[in-house]
Amino acid sequence: MTYLPLVVVSIIALGFAPLAWLVSRLIRPTKPTAWMETTYECGSEPIGEAHVQFKFQYYSFAIIFVVFDLIATFLMIWAVAFAGLSTMATIWMLIFFAIMILGVAYALKKEAYVWI
Repeated sequence: MTYLPLVVVSIIALGFAPLAWLVSRLIRPTKPTAWMETTYECGSEPIGEAHVQFKFQYYSFAIIFVVFDLIATFLMIWAVAFAGLSTMATIWMLIFFAIMILGVAYALKKEAYVWI
């Protein structure tokens, strides 16, 4: 009985996506029109090509964000448990931090080269 709330929430969580998909299939319009086939751009008529290829710089910003997010997450966990950690754990965390910083420096250097 103590796990009953967990079971109920799990059933709701696992059933939500299929149920939302099924409901959207049932209530959507099925007859395509020319208006439905046009590209949607914030409620205005699209101008030019709909397919635009993004440059790598945008992806590198996202990768750098993920790297800093990982660093922040692991450093927060490390800081919370700092009192019980040994010197070896501190060394490993500094090695991890250095690898992440090297990755960011490489990405920024490569990005600066692309912009030139």
